[in-house]
Amino acid sequence: MSNSPVIMDGKIVSAKIRGALKAQVASMKEKPCLAVVLVGEDPASKVYVANKEKACVEIGYASRKIVLPEQTGEDELMDVVAKLNDDSSVHGLLVQFPLPLHLKHLEERIIQTINPKKDVDGFHPINVGVMTTCSGSVCEEALLPCTPLGIIRILTEYKIPIAGKHAVILGRSNLVGKPVALLLLAQDATVTVCHSKTINLTQYSQKADIVVSAVGKANFVTADMVKEGAVIIDAGINRTQNGLVGDVDFAAVSGKVSAITPVPGGIGPMTIAMLMENLMKAYRMQKNG
Repeated sequence: MSNSPVIMDGKIVSAKIRGALKAQVASMKEKPCLAVVLVGEDPASKVYVANKEKACVEIGYASRKIVLPEQTGEDELMDVVAKLNDDSSVHGLLVQFPLPLHLKHLEERIIQTINPKKDVDGFHPINVGVMTTCSGSVCEEALLPCTPLGIIRILTEYKIPIAGKHAVILGRSNLVGKPVALLLLAQDATVTVCHSKTINLTQYSQKADIVVSAVGKANFVTADMVKEGAVIIDAGINRTQNGLVGDVDFAAVSGKVSAITPVPGGIGPMTIAMLMENLMKAYRMQKNG
């Protein structure tokens, strides 16, 4: 196998997507508006929110950031969410997780409270429910989760065949593992989901045409776990002493595979790009009733 796999560059693909959105917004009288609620001072959350704001400015969207103090109470936070739900000038709404410890138990309730037509994260049970029956036009009726969407989009942009291929997902989280399995099924892949209780996980990953890793363990996927010519999607983000790394031992694995996403610069930028696409979709859904 060649030592030069295709590097699936999320920065390039996301720039293309944002450019297309910017062109659409330029001709719109009303600008789609994203509202982000940030509670507390979590450093990673502040970075994520800043990146979303930056993308909105670049595209020409309106954005609103509501920053609440760490000690914010339940009622106050839920009141903020309710008001944004009712505000017709806000088209997309998200509350940045994780919440401070005393509010952690509210996360599921918040997801269920956000208007599903404003749920640009794609977490509301109604949107998740539509995703489970997703095929073709059905997918147009819901806002789908951004990271899984970004994974499908980058595979599509790099013309990686999905139909009939064996995709192995490492991780079963509600954020990535489960939804990406559903979206790959909708694209006619044969899907195996592995997780922390899977016995001899390597026997599955070695047979995969496409491996999607979302386990949150630095360098978890090694060269012996993948077959020659496989396609590797690294959806892991792990902060180490050596900086940001993915789930995949990139240096070792890239010499064996046909295509791979880097970390950083792979799925991360795609997630933001899909959020921006979801905002446009949410706006059009609300305007069309």
